[in-house]
Amino acid sequence: MSFTLLLNSSAWRRHLESVNESVSAHAQIVPVIKGGGYGLGQERLANEASRLGSTCVAVGTVYELDSILDVFVGDVVVLEPFEPRDAAAAHLWAHILERPGAQRVIRTIARPSALHALAQASTSSRILIEARSSMQRFGMDERELLATLADGSVRSAIAEGRLEIAGLTLHLPIAQPAGEVGGRGSQALSARAREVCRWTGLWLAEIAGWTHQSESAAAIWTSHLSDTELAAVESAAPGAPLRARVGTRLWLGDRSSLTAQGTVLAVHPLPGGTHVGYRQRTGPRDGTLIVVSGGTGHGIGLSAPTPASSARQRVVTAGTGALDAVGKAMSPFTWAGSRRWFAEPPHQHHSMIWLPRGCVIPAVGDQMTAEIRFTTTRFDAVIES
Repeated sequence: MSFTLLLNSSAWRRHLESVNESVSAHAQIVPVIKGGGYGLGQERLANEASRLGSTCVAVGTVYELDSILDVFVGDVVVLEPFEPRDAAAAHLWAHILERPGAQRVIRTIARPSALHALAQASTSSRILIEARSSMQRFGMDERELLATLADGSVRSAIAEGRLEIAGLTLHLPIAQPAGEVGGRGSQALSARAREVCRWTGLWLAEIAGWTHQSESAAAIWTSHLSDTELAAVESAAPGAPLRARVGTRLWLGDRSSLTAQGTVLAVHPLPGGTHVGYRQRTGPRDGTLIVVSGGTGHGIGLSAPTPASSARQRVVTAGTGALDAVGKAMSPFTWAGSRRWFAEPPHQHHSMIWLPRGCVIPAVGDQMTAEIRFTTTRFDAVIES
């Protein structure tokens, strides 16, 4: 029995085409297919990116390159910055750069030392230079960026074509302060859009004196900009081609086309007080114990810390923590219109769920839908309908 994703292919592809069209009106779309491929699998997403006409996709790390280069014929950006001191990754980079298709790989460079290392290498590299955005995760600040690009070895490598710059990249925050808008009316810019415009001006001024660089050097690569923000940046900085990385909005934007479901494996009506599971806990009086496929190996029961940015979220988080403390946890599985309680923490491939007295009882083989986080979920199969 399996934990599966039921994919409404026609509705899902209509959504993909809609997002592709709206983003492409202002920027070249770069589908992101990192990690587990948002639950749908990287190979499937790479094929869909090709169907949409994308000439470039983005993966998360160097460890995801091999399989993507085999199924996607365009350029592939690695989002995690290249770091020569990461010994395991450096070893894999050496292997990747020897294989067919290596010329399609674009590395992200976020530290001066990494750029210096590539500038001194005997082989050529295609790179994106990452500016440190207000997210404050990776990237060079303005001073580091200008000082590094002024270095003689870096200048020589750029002039000689050993460093092919594909543009400047920014990874932007999802949230921004309320009311952070500059300008008036149609000229109003969000905080994110202003940040991109500021870096764009700096970047275009810096590369204006470069020689022997392709037109791609002027490109600005962004994430988490809405179509309205992309249009504003396009208008405010017409000299910079825009590249928009899009992941969650593209692949998971229409949740109605994606249904996670576990198969009922066993049904046990039990009298009150019966002990069950590894921890021998008791359940509701005269309840029914359901064993359903889907466990920690699939991502069930795994969750990231909540952002808790509002009072309501903090109350919900506190309440959930209190229930966890007394051994009660709500499962992601739904039956008869309601989410149901775990009998105990999920096992590797299965979960044990309580149904109360009076509830409609499923049969073995029935499907229980689940509300899950797709980026941490691994399905046994994706079934297209």
